[in-house]
This record gives sequence, C-alpha cells and structure tokens, in this order.
Amino acid sequence: MAPATGEMVTFPNDSTNVTGYVAKPDGAGPFPGVIVIQEWWGLVPHIKDVADRFAGEGFLALAPDLYHGQVAQEPDRAMQLARSLAWDSALHDLKASAKYLRSRPDCSGKVGVVGFCMGGGLSYRFAAHSNPDAAVIFYGSSPNQLEEAATVACPVLGLYGETDTRITSQAPALAEAMKSHGKSFEYHVYPGAAHAFFNDTGGAYNQAAAQDAWQRTLAFFRQHLR
Repeated sequence: MAPATGEMVTFPNDSTNVTGYVAKPDGAGPFPGVIVIQEWWGLVPHIKDVADRFAGEGFLALAPDLYHGQVAQEPDRAMQLARSLAWDSALHDLKASAKYLRSRPDCSGKVGVVGFCMGGGLSYRFAAHSNPDAAVIFYGSSPNQLEEAATVACPVLGLYGETDTRITSQAPALAEAMKSHGKSFEYHVYPGAAHAFFNDTGGAYNQAAAQDAWQRTLAFFRQHLR
C-alpha cells in the first residue's frame, strides 16, 4: 500500500462552501477520484481512515462533511442528525464534491462514489441524479430507488449483510428494476454479516466480510475508473 497524506479542504457549492477530508496518494498523479460518503455518525475518524485506505490504493479520496461540523457519538444523536439531513441538500454537496475532485490537476477526471449505511443510500441517489463513473452501496437504500433505476448513470455494486434484512431484502427488487432499464447492477450478500459489517470501530464488524467487500470495491473501481 502506497503512502498517503490527508488534509481538510474547503470548496465552493454555489453561494456556500463545503468542507471535507481529502486523502491523496504519494506522487503527482493524476489519480482516479473516489467520494466517500459518511454513515449517520458524520465525518468521524473511521470515515477519514477509509479515505486514507483508498489513497493507499492509488485513489484520490474525498469525504465531504454532510453534517457541516456536527458528529454523533451515540445512536440517538446519530438518528437525529440523519433525520434532519435534507437529501436534496446532501446531493447538492455531493455534486460539488465531484466538481471539486474533477477540477484538481491530480485527479484523472474519473470519479466514483461509495457510501455506508445512510451514505450507501446517498451513493445510489447520486448515481441516479448526477454523473459519477461508478457507485458502490454498502448496506444502504434510497427512497424511490426502484423508480430512480431508470436514471442511474453508471455501474453500481451493492454489498449487504445477510442478517440486515430491512436493507438486504430490497436488493433483489432493485436488481430487477436495474435490469429492466438496462443498467449494470451486481450485488453480494455476506452470510451471517449484519448491518455495518465494514465498520471496524463498531460491534457489528465482520472481518471476513469486510475484507472481501473491500477487495470487491477496489476491483470494481479499478475496472470502471481507469
């Protein structure tokens, strides 16, 4: 894994600004970009660490702060923040994030998006309402996702835990909707894995599932962000 450096950055979003954490591989690039979308906790150290991991694999990773400075330590607060997040506003911030990455001379112009939990749903919505080159969903869903399949603009990979039935049970119908519209969607369900199986700071972490999902994500992005 190559060395990487990370820093907080601020970039414009129409009349406002967005902040985010950028992790950059060692070297001049240009590198393919990846937008890393937070869980309901916010832009916490775990999400920054995921961005660092992507940078270590040769991607220019940006984790935008969709809560604009707020983070949660307890589930009740995380739920409050997630419910107060306007998805249209979040989508606006994600579009600004992609524009920012593509404007950087160290970005190749190709940009993928990956999200976890709440961020997984936003990753799919971003694919349906913007122009990423690839999207990965980690155990997330989006309102109206079946209808939005018609406007998905890129290949999508879904990664789900078997016991996370509320989310995982929606995957087959999503696969059918994507297929009916001629869209590329593949998904994998990990036996015995729960929601948030990738988060190695939480109690649901499943090492085997997380490692496999990481390799699938890297392979998917390397295929579509070349």
